[in-house]
Amino acid sequence: MNNKVLSERLKTVAMYLPQNAYFADIGSDHAYLPCYICSVDPTATAIAGEINEGPFQSAKKHVQALNLENRVKVVKGDGLEVITNYDVRQIVIAGMGGGLIRSILDNGKDKLKNIERVIVQPNVDAHLVRKWFVQHHFELVAEQILKEDGHIYEILVADSVDETNVSLDEQKDILFGPYLLHEKNEAFIEKWQLEKINRIRIIGQMQKAKVVDYEKLEHFKQEVKLIEEVLRDARDDTSE
Repeated sequence: MNNKVLSERLKTVAMYLPQNAYFADIGSDHAYLPCYICSVDPTATAIAGEINEGPFQSAKKHVQALNLENRVKVVKGDGLEVITNYDVRQIVIAGMGGGLIRSILDNGKDKLKNIERVIVQPNVDAHLVRKWFVQHHFELVAEQILKEDGHIYEILVADSVDETNVSLDEQKDILFGPYLLHEKNEAFIEKWQLEKINRIRIIGQMQKAKVVDYEKLEHFKQEVKLIEEVLRDARDDTSE
């Protein structure tokens, strides 16, 4: 399989899977990622999990077309239930909202005992997944943010750790991501400029409401202040 089949975001996800991976791709769609990994690494094995019949059948056809049936197993099921009978070591969940990714992890947390690494690519609300990692003994070890086809994507990589090792707890780290916050690349700056505009718009709408939720309003105002602080730091970094 040619690298060009994969989008940049999935190529970035693929970078964080080790050699000899045995992973499950949850919501695999056409099984592009499992097929790519198993094509370039003859020692890799994968589960392509899919709940919807159409993508499930598409994934099976794609796997068959590449003669990878002995390495990529397409399993129909909801979330992490697809790994029930398989000793996978890594989980990938890409292309969903952070809230849905969190729900999938939460509903299947009893199946994560032997999972060494979780790689997620939330389309929105990445902070919800970071918070989940903190609460469930997974430590962020890498993050990436990139822009592709007009969309900005975040990729989070977390490894299973002992409870005592988990230290990510600051509001700023949860919201922005500790690694992304350190780098502050162009995609990061663009994302948070847009997020600031969006929050200001929400604040304006909330202030016009007949009944104002002052707690929620204050929360958004605090986030705007944090965003302004981070963007100011980013400007200072580039001017040095």
